[in-house]
Amino acid sequence: MSLAIFDLDNTLLGIDSDHAWGEFLVEQGAVDPISYREANQRFLAAYQDGTLDIHAYLAMALKPLAENSPEQLAAWHQQFMASKIEPHILPKGEELLARHRERGDTLLIITATNRFITGPIARRLGVDELIAVDAEIREGRYTGRVSGTPSFREGKIQRLEEWLANRDVSLDDAWFYSDSHNDLPLLEKVDHPIAVDPDATLDSIARARNWRIISLR
Repeated sequence: MSLAIFDLDNTLLGIDSDHAWGEFLVEQGAVDPISYREANQRFLAAYQDGTLDIHAYLAMALKPLAENSPEQLAAWHQQFMASKIEPHILPKGEELLARHRERGDTLLIITATNRFITGPIARRLGVDELIAVDAEIREGRYTGRVSGTPSFREGKIQRLEEWLANRDVSLDDAWFYSDSHNDLPLLEKVDHPIAVDPDATLDSIARARNWRIISLR
């Protein structure tokens, strides 16, 4: 039995769920449509070119969680799953998960998108184990702050090591599937790094290192 680790956005999903949630909030009138959409686009571009300040991004992204009730957030997320996520779940991604499941591998999604957004998506995909950005909760409401280390770039390794410390599984013979050059630190840690519909930077590195490149599209 091995550990099979999956990035979520643009890997198992055909979209970036974090960015899509921001667009959904704009559509619901929950945020200022001009400034929030502009910031959402700016942070996405920074992520894509490798210059994202994760803490600056999370300060913006987690603020609407603090500004709305748990009931409102739950209702919105149900709509979000139906309209934005379900149409972009990749059948080949589900087939890949099924193959690893049939092998008896431990399945883990690790993502820089927060748990509020990704928890229901992981459950929909049948993956019990999830490492995501944890948004702080106090007295039943989100505070708008991050709890612990964000699972982004090297932070994914730190969070994964913390996760592994409490489980009877290791990185020996582990797989990691990702589309993004931001995941190079973790791709370099596993025995089976797989580039999935990779961005240009990851594609170039994967070819130079003879890593497998696959498409789930």
